[in-house]
Amino acid sequence: MLKEFLAFLKEYKIVSLAIAFVMGAAATNMVNSLVKDVFMPAITPLFGSESWRTATLSMGPVHIAYGSFLAELLNFLILALIVFLIARKLFKIDGKNHE
Repeated sequence: MLKEFLAFLKEYKIVSLAIAFVMGAAATNMVNSLVKDVFMPAITPLFGSESWRTATLSMGPVHIAYGSFLAELLNFLILALIVFLIARKLFKIDGKNHE
């Protein structure tokens, strides 16, 4: 049973997957900090409020809190760009044409 388990780990590259997961979590934290601590304070004056997290658009009784959503959207776009650049580089290294 131990041999089967070790073969499973090797065949499916579980250790590599675990390392990629940890690195992905670290990259996510780094991008979150970049957006929260660098980008959002720089564009806070555009919101017209003291804090980008509390930026809202009020239309009568309806209040739309767009500040937090904008930060999450920026996080997503930065992470998507990073994944795209890494994948493009890896596919180029592998010599595969994925166009």
